[in-house]
Formats: sequence, structure tokens, C-alpha cells
Amino acid sequence: ARGFSVPLQRPADCGADRYFDSSRLACAPCGAHQRQSAGGSSCVCEPGYRMVSSNGGSSVTCEKCPENMSGVTQDGWNCITCPKGLTSKGNCNCPNNEILVERSIDGILLNEALCLHCNGSEQSFSASDASGSRCVRCEKTFIQVSKSCDCNSPNILTGGLCFLAHEGLPPKGVATVRFAQLGVTLTSAWFLKNLQSSAFACWLYSNLTACQALGNMCVMNMNSLSSSSTDACGLFQYIFVSTARVGIVHSIPYWRHNLPWLYYGDQPGLASQVLEKNHFPTAFSFKGTDKDVKLQFIAASFDAAGNFLKWQSLEGGILQLCPDTQTKLNAAFAFGTTYQQSCKISVSKILLDFANPVFYDLFLEYNGGNGQHHLWAVPVLNLNLQYNEKFVNQGSNMNNWLLTRRFFLVDTLSGKENDLGKPPRVIRIASKITISIRLVSHTQRGTIYPPLITVAYTDVLIQNPETQSVTVSFAVSYEMNQSEAQIQTDIALGVLGGLAVLWSLLKTAGWKRRTGSSIIDLQTVFKFLLFYAGDLANVFFIITVGTGIYWLVFFKAQQFVSVLLPLPSQEEDFVTYIACAFSLKALQFLHLLVSQLNIDIFFIDWERPKGKVLKAVEGEGVIKSAAAPVSIWRTYFIANEWNEIQTVRKINPLFQVLAVLFFLEVVGFSNLALMDASSSLTRSSESYVAPWSRILRFGVSAALWVAIAILQVTFFAVFYERFVEDKISQFVDLCCVSNISVFLLSHNCFGHYIHGRSVHGHADTNMEEMNMNLKREAENLCSQRGLLPNTDGQTFQISISRRMRLHYDCIHETLTRKRGPARLLDSSANTFEQSTRAYNAMNKFLSSFIDHVHKEMDYIVKDKLLLERILGMEFMEPIDKSIFYNDEGHSFSDVLYYGNETTLLIFDILFFSVVDLASQSFVLAAILTYLQQEIFRFIRNTLGQKNLASKTLVDQRFLI
Repeated sequence: ARGFSVPLQRPADCGADRYFDSSRLACAPCGAHQRQSAGGSSCVCEPGYRMVSSNGGSSVTCEKCPENMSGVTQDGWNCITCPKGLTSKGNCNCPNNEILVERSIDGILLNEALCLHCNGSEQSFSASDASGSRCVRCEKTFIQVSKSCDCNSPNILTGGLCFLAHEGLPPKGVATVRFAQLGVTLTSAWFLKNLQSSAFACWLYSNLTACQALGNMCVMNMNSLSSSSTDACGLFQYIFVSTARVGIVHSIPYWRHNLPWLYYGDQPGLASQVLEKNHFPTAFSFKGTDKDVKLQFIAASFDAAGNFLKWQSLEGGILQLCPDTQTKLNAAFAFGTTYQQSCKISVSKILLDFANPVFYDLFLEYNGGNGQHHLWAVPVLNLNLQYNEKFVNQGSNMNNWLLTRRFFLVDTLSGKENDLGKPPRVIRIASKITISIRLVSHTQRGTIYPPLITVAYTDVLIQNPETQSVTVSFAVSYEMNQSEAQIQTDIALGVLGGLAVLWSLLKTAGWKRRTGSSIIDLQTVFKFLLFYAGDLANVFFIITVGTGIYWLVFFKAQQFVSVLLPLPSQEEDFVTYIACAFSLKALQFLHLLVSQLNIDIFFIDWERPKGKVLKAVEGEGVIKSAAAPVSIWRTYFIANEWNEIQTVRKINPLFQVLAVLFFLEVVGFSNLALMDASSSLTRSSESYVAPWSRILRFGVSAALWVAIAILQVTFFAVFYERFVEDKISQFVDLCCVSNISVFLLSHNCFGHYIHGRSVHGHADTNMEEMNMNLKREAENLCSQRGLLPNTDGQTFQISISRRMRLHYDCIHETLTRKRGPARLLDSSANTFEQSTRAYNAMNKFLSSFIDHVHKEMDYIVKDKLLLERILGMEFMEPIDKSIFYNDEGHSFSDVLYYGNETTLLIFDILFFSVVDLASQSFVLAAILTYLQQEIFRFIRNTLGQKNLASKTLVDQRFLI
């Protein structure tokens, strides 16, 4: 690498006696009596020496001039006598208003140079030009004022023009420019040269270019003025007020004859009238034969000296400083398409591309009723403007705005000090340009208010242009008054939030009834808050999904424009609602998880011993007959099946995530979330891609989640569970075949009962007898499976009495005591024997309870009232007898994932949406959603398995 390394040298590094050799990209020495040329890439002779030969670079031969001909001609090849002295470069010098003559008319070199005086008399009115080589006609103001080429006192000479001194002239201007962001005020060479002359010429002669130049200097000064200032804007305002008699242009009171239109006026509240009083006389539509989706912006452009350049369409990308393809640049003005462009540009490129500032007056073109093309003036909101300290172009209050007309992109001129030929000390860049189009409220025909262009400038102090850069942006935004939509959202939130409070109170009352407590304590308040969190999450979810689908349908499907999407700043409340919905739903989900992991469950084994067996008695040496043991494998089998269905859902979570991702990314539904008017699912790679709308992203993804989930639930309920596999119903059938009932309590005094008592009396049999029993049952040769005679009802919701619950807890305490303090454990028996006795006691108690053995703890079977089913609570309190409510479905799934699909689905949707809104990536949201599903399923399975083993005394080693 070192072998291909070269030193970096620039022409400025070479010094006066060296030049920059472009073939070597390095500095090389000049020859004797030579110095670096003005360009730096060659050598020239020193003063007093003429060139004999020159082949570029250092191939220059110099010869000293004789004493009597010490001057050198302008081309450097000859020596000449200079009668009136020499310049610093060794050339002949002539006084002002004299021209230098070195050759005769036929080109013969003179021995002595001549300094000829230009004739300024009335017959010729001539004076030397700027180079001092020709006599030209005097500037016309000299002739008009003094009838000569001189501008002597008391006449006023300024900017190369001569003015007659008299009363009424504009005051002397201040040639300073204030760069407020840097805290720098400097005297501008451009202003110093042209400000006063432009003001005088505009006021005295109504000179069009002078008036335009004065207006441009006011714009370069950010249209700012104060009552005591005589800067560019102060002089412009002086002339504007003084020329009221000359009339106005196109009936516009702020546009005077001969003057540029810079301001809309400084009356308070005028900005709101300009922007909202009149409608733009063209309707816009997205679809149909009459669709009009192009904004025809056109700008009149002027140079700094006030010369009109040309009309320019904005479709050429003249306002977009960031480079891009022409197709994407033109997309900025497609109606309804939010356009955003941002990039960093080096200061060196800005200085190169914008050496001369261009000023623009922007209009929006439209067709009149008679086919005539008309222009609508587009007002400018300059965020850097300060006007008499009473107008501040910040904030949303239009009454404090002062609208202007003219603007520029880059000003590299006003920041030049002393010499216009040198680089500027400070430049000013339009770093942020936004064109805002606002829709008229309640319009049905695509009517808009006049557009507004907002410009923010950045001041840059030039230090090292190669390393300095500026971030610039250009945007076209569309907006409408969202106050009515916000009011409707607030009303819906208030009404539904109030209903959620009532519903949560009913849930809390039902929970109190099911816990067997009537005291309102801290736990009750806490439970109410948990219920309210879940219901309020549903309220936020309904509102956000409804809002997202509303904007998706009404914005994308409209023909004549009647609604426009909220701006990103207007979406903050919507994002807050989603965040609240997710937080509250997560709280409800965790509450659900904890509740399911703490249920009380027991498997009642109805199997009875068949016969007796001989058994040796330890320590006595005798053999006695005893009842044959009942196999525990059926209980283990049912426990494993219960363990498997704990996280079964009504949908396939993996398919749900993949299907949503497929429709979003592969089919192209994600393109519906772009902030443009197109409802196409595909986009060309060359076309401009609008920014995402967070509302539309949520609306599209949530709609797909809900639609695919509904299709899945329908498919599983109508086809799969009916013709393939229904794990919940199969579990009930399996309990009956296994002669096992399931008794579970989700609350202190409420739960579910699955009656699995076999109609054949036993289930611990061989294959032949099992098949025979199933055949008899299929041919109705045996009784029905129901708890009550001649019924099929096997599942019940149970509301047990407090006495029943106390007895249950008394036996259950024996089950859990082995995990208590050592001083409470029964040291006379080991843990296994204690657990076995407790299991047998619980099995015997619950089976006898079902068989109505305990008259003091009996129960009745009845149907739930319709209102009880709707409200999810029980009106009757089980004081003396427990109540078994007939369950036509499988309500015991409420303690499983299966019965809480709505909560799980909403949580998944909100989790997916929160990740997507944070990352703007559907793929990442899908991956993380599936991961959280698997993590919580693992937690639910693992802890649910431990709870099952703890409550049923089924050894966890047998749960697989």
C-alpha cells in the first residue's frame, strides 16, 4: 500500500514561487524571475520582466526590460515605456476616465503607452469602462442629472448611479445583514454596492429591475424590519407607502405597480382570512373520468439583480435540493400523496451549484371557466421572519402570522464582506420547505383552501466547506380539520368508558358472589381495577380499530376528495390510545394467567374394586384378604389429557401470524398503509414511495388479524372440530369412558363439574369388554351419560355453599400440609402415605357429594336464567344447598386458553401493532409476536402442570 501512496497537495499550498503541476498533482518550482500565475497552474514573469517563450508550467523564459522601458504590456510579451507610472503587476497605469493604448489601430506596438482621456462633453458623453481599455457612453443617470459623465456634489453617487439631491429621497440605507441564528451581523458587499442605488432608482425612476433588486435584498434579510430601521425592508416599505398613488396590480391591494409583491399586509388576523376565507376554484378527485390529481405549481424566477429569468414548473424539482429520479421528483405534486425528502448536502456543493441566488414567486395554476389559464398566488410563511416584534411566524395561531410571497433556496451573496469576488463568510439555506394543502371542512367535491409554503432557513458560518454539511428537507403535506373527528372519538371514549365502568362493576359483583364474600375490602377494589383495565382495553381497542378501518376505507375508496389523513403530529393521540390498550390488555392477560394457574382441580375416580386379593400383613406374618386395588393409570391418563388442552386455542397461532405476514408483505396489503391516494396493492420500483401512515398501518394489520381469525374460528368450529378433531368435546367423552369426573373451582365458591361417571359401572376392563360397552352405548342399550337420569348433560357450572367449601378446604389442607413448616407435619407417617390417605379422602368425599350422601351439603340442578347467562353472574346465593347449573356448552374452557380466545387474540393484535409502530417493520412484529406466544404458552404449560400435580396429587413425573 505504501508503494502506491502519494502526498496530498493543493494549488493554495504551493506559495508564490511554485506552481501546481497537474501532471504530477504536486507543487513544482518556478524558474528564475518567475512567480505563480493567478490560476496557480503555471508560472509568469515577475514585474519588470517580459516573456520570451512559454509552453506552460515552468517552461517559461523571462527577460529583464531595459531601464527606459520598464513597463510590461498587458499580454506580458513586450516591454513598453509607461508615462504615468506602473501598477503592482508591472503594467502601465492610467488615471480614472482615461484608457490605456499600447498599440496603434493596425496593431503596431508603440514605444510609449498612451493614456487617452474619454470625451465627456455633450456630443459624446463617454467614459472609460471598468477595464480601462475602452471609452463607452456614460450611465444614463449621469447624463440625466449632470448633463455630463461626472456626478459632482451635491449630487449623490451610489452603486454606479448618479442621483439628484433633493427632499423626499428614501433615507440612507443600512447595508448590514443580520444572521440571527449565529448572532452575526455583517456589512454585505452586495448591499453596500446596490442597496441605496436600487432604492433611489426604484423611487425616482420606477426602474423595474431596481425595484425587484430592492425586494430581493429585503427577502435576503428575511423580510424583517422594525419601525426604526432603514435596512432593505425598511426602504422597500418606505417606497411602498410613498407610491400608493400609482395603483395596484390585478386588483390585489398588496401588489403595487413597479414593485414586487412581498407582503400580504400587517393587519392582525389577515393570515387566517387569506388562508381560509376563499376556496381554491378547482375540485380534486382520485377516481373516475374527471379525476384531477396533479397540482400545477409554477414559479416566476428572478436573479439577485432583479432581472426576470423565466416561468418554471415545480415538477422539474427546482425546490428539491436532494438528488433523485425525475419520476420520484414529479410525484411530489400528485394530489393526496404525502411527499417527504431529506438528505445531507455538503457546503462545497452548495457553493458550487448556487453561486447566484434565484428568487421565486410561487403560483398554483388552474383552468378558468372559459378555458383561460389562471394563477393563484401561494403565500409563504417564513419561520425566520421578525416584523415589528408583533408578528411571530411560529405556532398554530394564524393571527400572529405575517405572510409573504417571495423566497429563495440558497443565499451565497449577502454574506460576502468587502469583496464580491471572494467566497462568502456566511450562507443562508432553505433547510426545510413544506407545502401544505388543507381540505375544506365538510366538502364532498374535493375543495381545498389556498396552499401554504412554509420555509425555515439555516445560517451556516463557512469554515471548511469540504467537511461542512447541511440537512435539507422538502415535503408536501395534506391535512384537514380533525377537531370534529377528535370530538367524536372523545364522545365514543366517554360513552364506552362509562359502560366499561358499569360492566366492571357487574363483573366485580359476580366475582364477590362467586367468592362467597359480601364485604367490600381492598381486594375487591383491586379486583375491580383489574376488571376495569381489561374492559377499558377493549374500549380503546374498539375505538382504534374502528378509527383505523374508517380512514383506510374512506380515504382509499373515495372518488371526490372528502377526507384527508391526519398528519403525523395529529396521530399522537391515536398512538397513545394503542399504547393504553396494549398496557391494559397486558395487565388483563397477566391477571387471566395468574387466575388459571391457581385453580383448584380434582379428578374423581368412580371405579370400584372388583373382587378381593390375598395380602400379607407386615409384622404379623399372616395373610389376609383385601379389596383389589383400583388402577391409577386412568387418572394419570385424564391428567395428561387435561394438561395437553390447557393451551389449546380456537385458532392456530402460527398460521395466524404467517397468514397476516403473507397478505401484508407478499400480496401487498402493506401498500394500503402508504400516505397516497392509490388503492393498488403493487408499486413500481421506480415510483415514489410515500411515507407510512401509522393509522393506516394499524388499520390494515388489525383488519387482517381480525378477518383471518374469524375465518380460522369459523373453519375450526364448522369443519375441523365437527369432522376431524374436537379436543374439548373429546376430553368430556374420554372422562366418561375412563370413569373419571373432573371437579374444579376457579373461585372460592364457584367452578365447573364434568360428569364422567361411566354408565357401565366400571372402565378398568379388557379390550373386548370395552368394545362391547361402547357398542351397547351406541345402540342405546344402556342408560344416558348425564348426571341426572335420562339426560345427557355432563358439564355444569357449580355454585357451592360455604359449608361445602369449608369441608373441601379441610381435606385439601391435608394435601398441602406436606409443603408447610416441619413442626406441622405428621411425623408418624411418611409423606407418601399422608398424600395417599388425603387423596382417598377427597375422592370419597366428592363422589359421595355428587351422590347426594351428605344431606347437609346437598345440591340441586337447574337451568340458568337468560339474564344470568348474559351478565355472567348468578342471582341465587347457595346458602343451604349448592347449585349445579346445566351447561349446554363447555364453559369449563373458561379456565383454559380455549375459552379466552378473544382476550388472547386482542393481546396478540396489540402486541403486533405496538412492535410495528415502534419499528415500522411487519416482519419484525410477526417474529416477536410468535415468540411471545410461545413464551407465554411455555409458562402456562409449565406452571399449569405444577399446579395440576399439586392439586390432584398426580405425580408430575407422569405428566408428559
